[in-house]
Amino acid sequence: MSYKNFPMVPRVIFGRGSFNQLSDILAPKRLNINAPFIFLVDDVFKSNSWLTSRIPLSYDDKIIYISAAEEPKTSQVDDLVEEIILSNKERPSGIIGIGGGTLLDLAKAVSIMLTNEGEAKDYQGWDLVKNKAIYHVGIPTISGTGAEVSRTTVLTGPTRKLGINSDYTPFDQVVLDSELLKDVPNDQWFYTGMDCFIHCVESLQGTYINTFSQSYGEMALSLCKEVFLEDNLTSKESQEKLMMASWHGGMSIVYSQVGVAHAMSYGLSYLLGTKHGIGNCIVFDHLEEFYPEGVKLFKQMKSKHNVVLPQGICSKLSDKEFDTMIDIALDLEPLWENALGKNWKKTITRKKLKSLYIKM
Repeated sequence: MSYKNFPMVPRVIFGRGSFNQLSDILAPKRLNINAPFIFLVDDVFKSNSWLTSRIPLSYDDKIIYISAAEEPKTSQVDDLVEEIILSNKERPSGIIGIGGGTLLDLAKAVSIMLTNEGEAKDYQGWDLVKNKAIYHVGIPTISGTGAEVSRTTVLTGPTRKLGINSDYTPFDQVVLDSELLKDVPNDQWFYTGMDCFIHCVESLQGTYINTFSQSYGEMALSLCKEVFLEDNLTSKESQEKLMMASWHGGMSIVYSQVGVAHAMSYGLSYLLGTKHGIGNCIVFDHLEEFYPEGVKLFKQMKSKHNVVLPQGICSKLSDKEFDTMIDIALDLEPLWENALGKNWKKTITRKKLKSLYIKM
């Protein structure tokens, strides 16, 4: 038996206001005055001086504002890498991602592609990255995706949506400051939090599960129930618990995998551009057959927070478009195997997937 030897985030700082220590964290990592730190920041913060004024800029350091309206693309990563290379004298000292899963995944991917030849699409898959990424830091401003701790960066490429899964993907440093979550819109808070909840359900009920993944998954699931079903938490407590649920939910995937909801939501995302969190919710709402208890809890949370999911998003699709989504979903074999075991192809046929997508 051969066991995987996974990397973890080596340094993490947790605490309300810890963002203020970013200068002290980065200073020892500066290579020289011509090697800047590049900050990739969600453009929702562009006019938010409360956050941007505290980003420590020196020498040729630069902020690049990026919209998170669409899922991150391999072409977007390539464009950012080219921009960074052409506008700087030397390779950057580091890449710092500030935002949700989209910005964190972009920061991870850019840091990898600055040291590896070719295009980002060439590295979609498992363990294809040859060279260590440059120093990269993740600072989540919304909680749930687990992108701050995972060994993947999920990208939409020209032919598929798939992560760059590698030992060089995880951040070298993560800053967990719950204060950065204070202005998250309610619907976004719910959809991203449900990404964490669905991670846990899929991990805990998967065939890949072991005690390592189970311990993290159970903790994350417990925290999600506290945040989304109970009424006795202050906003600060809720933010901090969801931040740790996201961390534990991401860790639960290390020795496990996600499952049916993630596989099918990748199809929605690739074809329709559906954002990851809401896409998972749209799919999971119809998966009682696979996760009866999880879907029951999800519907309770949805009702409690008055969330109404979009309906009929697949109602006008052609057969060719359904086939595209099905192809994307079926390409994610480890997810199906985790969900249903090695004989998953006996259960998951193209007809079965189409019938599920039609419900959405």
